[in-house]
Amino acid sequence: MKTWMLAFALISAQATAADAFWQSADAYLGEPRPGDTPRAFAPGRLAESGTFLMGRSAFSRDGREFYFTQNDSWKSGEHAKLRMMRFSAGKWTAPETIATGAVSPTLALDEQRLFMRKKGMNNIWAAQRVGSRWSEPTAFLELKQGLYDFIPTASGRYYVGSEPDTADKARGSTFVISLLSFQGETPRISSLGAPLNGPGFNGDFFVAPDESYMVLSANVTADFESEAFISFRDKDGAWSKPVSLGQRINDGPAHRWGYFVPASGDYLFYSHGTSERECELKWVRFAELRKRLNHP
Repeated sequence: MKTWMLAFALISAQATAADAFWQSADAYLGEPRPGDTPRAFAPGRLAESGTFLMGRSAFSRDGREFYFTQNDSWKSGEHAKLRMMRFSAGKWTAPETIATGAVSPTLALDEQRLFMRKKGMNNIWAAQRVGSRWSEPTAFLELKQGLYDFIPTASGRYYVGSEPDTADKARGSTFVISLLSFQGETPRISSLGAPLNGPGFNGDFFVAPDESYMVLSANVTADFESEAFISFRDKDGAWSKPVSLGQRINDGPAHRWGYFVPASGDYLFYSHGTSERECELKWVRFAELRKRLNHP
C-alpha cells in the first residue's frame, strides 16, 4: 500500500478513536466552547508573564496534546518558546517548553515528528517523538529562498509559503502559497498560482489533511493586517476563488494568521492582534460555517 494511503487510513482510525474525547468536557483544555462569534482561547492560562500567544497552535489527533507559541515580539523569534500541554491522569498538565526560538508547531500526520520554523524564514526544523517526550529539534529543510507556513497532507504533498515565481510577480505577489515536492533529495517548489495567490503577501494558511479546503489570510495590507478567507478544492484538484469567513471573524482591521482546525473539525483557531500587547489566540465554531460556504 502506498505511503499516503497508509497515512490516510491511520488518520481515519485515529479520528474515530478520538471522537469520544473530543466531545468530553476535558477536550480543548476544558475551556467553554465558543459559538459563531470568536472568543479568546484559555485567556491568561497559557503565556508566561510579559509574553503573548502568536502564530499557529495545534492539537494532536486524539485531542490530548496541545501545542502553542509564546513570544514577546512580532518582529523577532529570539525569545519565542514552543510549548505543549498533555491530558494525563485525568487532567491537563502545566505548559512545558519543547523548543526555544521556534514558532508555528505542525505535527506530522503520523505524529512522530513535530515541525516548526526556527532561526529565520528559510528553514523548517523537526523534533522526533521519543516515548512521551520530544527530542531536540534539528534542521529538516533549508532553502536559499524564503519559507513561511509548512503543512503536510495525507496525499504526501506539502504546502508551503514561498517566494513568488515570474507569473506571481506579474500579479504583484510578494509571497505565495505553493506545493513542495522532492525529486530524490532535491526540494521543488511550485506556486499554486491564481486564484489562491493575488497581489501582496499570500503565505499564511491551513490546509485540511484531505486537502478538501484551505483557510488563508487575504487582503493583506502593507503592515500585514488581513482577513480570514476559505477556498475549496474540487475533485479535479482545482482550488476555488477564496471567499470571506464573514463579518464575525473579519470584524475590523487586525492581524489574523496561524489558522488551525483540529481533527474534530468543529472549531477554527487563529491568532488575532491589533498590536503586540493586544494579541491572543481565538477560536470559533467552524464546521457549519465551512459547510455553508461550500454550498451557498
